[in-house]
Amino acid sequence: MATLRDLAERIERLLLRHEELQRAHALLAQELEAVTTERDSLKARLAAARARVDALLARLPEDSER
Repeated sequence: MATLRDLAERIERLLLRHEELQRAHALLAQELEAVTTERDSLKARLAAARARVDALLARLPEDSER
């Protein structure tokens, strides 16, 4: 049977692990936010590039010989 000292040590280890997991979670949340922001920026740049390509394609003359 576990003694009171054993239980106290186990609780201390669990608290330390909990704190470690909280820090890891906070870091992952920050990383997710950064990656999400980067993704949104890249999507906006892609949409702008597509619009420019579409505008250029619209300016090309029609090939009526074929």
